[in-house]
Amino acid sequence: MIKNSSCFAFLLFIVSSINIVIAQDAEGCDGARYRYLVFDDFQKIEDVVYGSNISANGNEVELDMDIYLPQGDSITNRPVILIAHGGFFITGNNEFADVVTLCEDFAKMGYVVCSYSYRLGVDDWFNLQESFQEAVLRGVHDGKAATRFLRKTHAEDGNPWGIDPTRIILGGSSAGAFIALHNAYLELDEILDLIDLEQLGLGGGIEGLSGNMGYSSEVLSVFSMSGAIGTTAWMEVGDVPVVSTHGTSDSTVPYGSGTIEFLFLSVDDVDGSQIVHEVADSLGIENCFYTMDDAEHIPHSFSEAYHDTTLSVISGFNSRMVCPTYEPICGVYDVTDVPEIIEEPPIECLEDLVPNGIIDLNDMLLFFSNYGCLGDCIGDFNGTGNVSISDFLAILTLYGSYCE
Repeated sequence: MIKNSSCFAFLLFIVSSINIVIAQDAEGCDGARYRYLVFDDFQKIEDVVYGSNISANGNEVELDMDIYLPQGDSITNRPVILIAHGGFFITGNNEFADVVTLCEDFAKMGYVVCSYSYRLGVDDWFNLQESFQEAVLRGVHDGKAATRFLRKTHAEDGNPWGIDPTRIILGGSSAGAFIALHNAYLELDEILDLIDLEQLGLGGGIEGLSGNMGYSSEVLSVFSMSGAIGTTAWMEVGDVPVVSTHGTSDSTVPYGSGTIEFLFLSVDDVDGSQIVHEVADSLGIENCFYTMDDAEHIPHSFSEAYHDTTLSVISGFNSRMVCPTYEPICGVYDVTDVPEIIEEPPIECLEDLVPNGIIDLNDMLLFFSNYGCLGDCIGDFNGTGNVSISDFLAILTLYGSYCE
């Protein structure tokens, strides 16, 4: 029986504040997973439909994703990487070379990886600027619907792919990177006046109407490979972290500020990765930027060396996003050099009040229901005859530990 509600509230606040970090450590953050290639193979599930909407040509199109899972993994609370292909919003699919190998390798690191389709097409070749901006917004809508879909499957469908809905990362290559950056930093009041939001397929505000409403589209972080944003003026203090790779000789998407061109036609002015990260630094947004000197557009698609560089830069940064106790990495390392993991044996513990082999939130809630109890009480670990702050410290010390 709780004798002091204010004390109870304070203790519950402490647990809720530390719960995410400790729980993540208990779910695979062993120093290798999500940072190194810890699995030998992956499983691929193709053509999972996540939504639909009206395309640029006025037809309704079905939107799907391919899902990559680490083969032989036993953990069912894994972070997710959502990734979108390139193709200038005109061509491309889930099987494009700029994403497939990355999907396979991210899955071998322990992530659930989703390569998702988005609406393609240009509806006015005589007004490329407006058409391009509309295409970006369609992509943002579809990316948000894909994010919501994953949370919906976790809540309503029994979590078929074993995801942690609090740890979803969004990224992309070229056009897919535009989607990720605008998803993170564009807000409803910043959508350009140039876009007619009353058009079919563009309604629904910043969230869009591509499906799975009622769930959050927020992401933990974003990554960009050869991407850009309409303007870094949209970025604000407190925005989500970002990691990018970009070649200095990119003639398709500017490395700094510049104009996107298509078939020698000017399309739109944008801020490339260099500017994005300069602004991120000035705003205190956690970020990592890796410059590929003299490299052209999406070099990871054509070079194994650039692929390895891109994989390590993105996973080095994002592994700390999903496992906050990891040391920060912003740079290149050998993802095949898997460190030896020494697992600590389970301990015997009275604190496993709801016996499931781990000291978790269930034990904490049962403990709190007896806080302040006098006599023979559940939670009196030190045998003093009452459940007190010393008992709370005893269970808190073991929180996240496995028990025999």
